[in-house]
Amino acid sequence: MLTMTLILQVAVMPVQTVAGPDSLPQVTLAEALERAARVDPDYISASRQIADAAWSRRAAITAFIVPSVNTQLSATRYSSESFNIGTGGLSSQIVDFRLNGQLNLFAGLSKLNELARANAEMDGAHANAQRASFATALLTESDYYDVIAQRELTRVAAERVRRAEEQFAIARARVTAGAAVQTDSLQLLIEVQQAQVALLRQEARLKVARYQLARRIGAPYAVDAAESQMFEDTTLPLTEQQAIDEAVAGSPEALQARANQAASEARVRALKGAFLPSIDVIGSVSAFDESFFPTATSRSSIGIRVSFPIWNNATREINFSRATSDREVQSALRNDIELALRRDVVQAYEAFQSATAAAQLETQSVTVAQENLRVQERRYQAGATTIIDLITAQVSLSEAEAELVQARFTTRLALSGLEAILGRRLF
Repeated sequence: MLTMTLILQVAVMPVQTVAGPDSLPQVTLAEALERAARVDPDYISASRQIADAAWSRRAAITAFIVPSVNTQLSATRYSSESFNIGTGGLSSQIVDFRLNGQLNLFAGLSKLNELARANAEMDGAHANAQRASFATALLTESDYYDVIAQRELTRVAAERVRRAEEQFAIARARVTAGAAVQTDSLQLLIEVQQAQVALLRQEARLKVARYQLARRIGAPYAVDAAESQMFEDTTLPLTEQQAIDEAVAGSPEALQARANQAASEARVRALKGAFLPSIDVIGSVSAFDESFFPTATSRSSIGIRVSFPIWNNATREINFSRATSDREVQSALRNDIELALRRDVVQAYEAFQSATAAAQLETQSVTVAQENLRVQERRYQAGATTIIDLITAQVSLSEAEAELVQARFTTRLALSGLEAILGRRLF
């Protein structure tokens, strides 16, 4: 009996919990989304594609009115004197400067189609940036609400430890008073130890979740979520069919697929111009001398050049064939993406609906489990039930509370997934 008493007195040791939220830097969801957008590689890459597409469009526009220009300045020293066209005499050093310009007047409508292709690429870049933005938001919200979920699960685990310790103290008193057998205390001792281990594991998950959120927003230290609730609304502002129609018509992924198809079609039309003659205006200015900068003699020229491609080892035909193949591939991809969007919307919509229903059910389960534990506690104190029934009620309550947290987390993720597909916020 002395050994049993010592075991019961020292077996339940206090568990060191992780630092609370007040000791960590906190971020709101809006702050997390803003900071994640500044450090996410995919979003940064998608944003830079807009700048690249903008330069392509500028080049396509200026090709109509601005000629291509290049300059050249060269100086040559000879071992023996040679005739210098600038000075009209012999010199050992010859310096010449050239300025050449060329403006295309006609290229089989290639420039118009190149402009159409550049505009389509710009639209695709904007759609891709929007898609990347919501993809980043989805990952950020997932990490953000995971911190909240893990924090709630830690609270649930701590409550389990508290209840187990309270019941253990009651069981010890009952054993001392002779109202219960020693195995009751041993059963509750095992439950206390199991609850403590579960709490330690849950605290470790919470710590990892905070560091994952820090990584997402580019912080070198652990951060905590400022909000305490994940989601409260339970009704989506649109029907499932409306969500499908909206996704197919204007989601970032659908817009990018259409832009890629339009760009491939414009490229095919532009390459058709390679089978037609082109007309260019060409001009040049040249200056010659024996010193920098040449001013002794200058000449200028202007002319029109008409070129007609006949055969260039099938390079033209190969490029056109590849562009045609790419157009067919992009058309097939667009059709497949639109079909996939229908499935994805249904999946996300139904996931939200089922998660919402599960959260409501788990809320009721928690209420039932709380009442069942209250009844079992009173019955055990009155000696009308066994310790196994009491422990089962305690564990059932902890499991119901954990399931409620998971259901709310799943609801939030399902909503974020649907918003990422549609490319807009629903709430």
